[in-house]
Amino acid sequence: MQRPTEYRAVLQDFQADGVVYLELRTTPRAIPDKGITKEDYIKTVMSILDAWNNDASNTLRAYLILSVDRRNTIAQAEEVIDLCIKHQLTGVVGIDLCGDPAKGDVRIFTDAFTRAKAAGLKMTLHFAEAEVSATDIELETLLSWKPDRLGHVIHVKKEYRETIEREDIGVELCLSCNVHARMITGTYSDHHFGMWRQTNVPVALSTDDVGVFCSTLSNEYELAAKHFSLVPADIRKLCEGAVEAIFTGEDEKNRLRNIYREWDGWAA
Repeated sequence: MQRPTEYRAVLQDFQADGVVYLELRTTPRAIPDKGITKEDYIKTVMSILDAWNNDASNTLRAYLILSVDRRNTIAQAEEVIDLCIKHQLTGVVGIDLCGDPAKGDVRIFTDAFTRAKAAGLKMTLHFAEAEVSATDIELETLLSWKPDRLGHVIHVKKEYRETIEREDIGVELCLSCNVHARMITGTYSDHHFGMWRQTNVPVALSTDDVGVFCSTLSNEYELAAKHFSLVPADIRKLCEGAVEAIFTGEDEKNRLRNIYREWDGWAA
């Protein structure tokens, strides 16, 4: 388990970058030799986020998404869903499917994710991030879970793009990650952000992993602006559109709308 000071440092870094809303993802971890259960781990992280969010001097608000790894067993996935539901009203805002796209059969998790959806949890899924995980059976399975957002969405055929648009599913796009990890062919200007920004679905630029790809959220916006010739009005539209896909309620959405409405930097 990371030390509490390290979690706070992450929050401080995002706030220093100008981020005002953050959904952190973590896979619950147990450390048996230290007597730490997965629930202990989650409670520790949540206590740090609670303390941060309750500090009126902080402009950033941070929430938690728990992740199921594709390599998990059904029982392990159900355990994560149980933790999500148990802490749904105290800071856990959603469930995620992540992990090595070449591993596992996502169909085994259908019952678990269906239960999560029935419990009112928001859902985001790593989706078609590699060709091996972009088979018809996998994408049809994931879409059948009725996700609220999809991450990466790289190897997506027209029929699935149309479903995503029709169902207004938000997409999380990570330019630096996809380029540096060679998940796409070409460079930034070839990124599928160029296609998705022309649709009506909420598009959220994301960092994926700042520590690995060394790119802050502000840098992701700068890259998008540079390589797709975005003007301030385009960036504002992106930011305001992404608000509709966040996993918290109307109070938080209204806070963000007010921030964007009152910010005088759009005219810069």
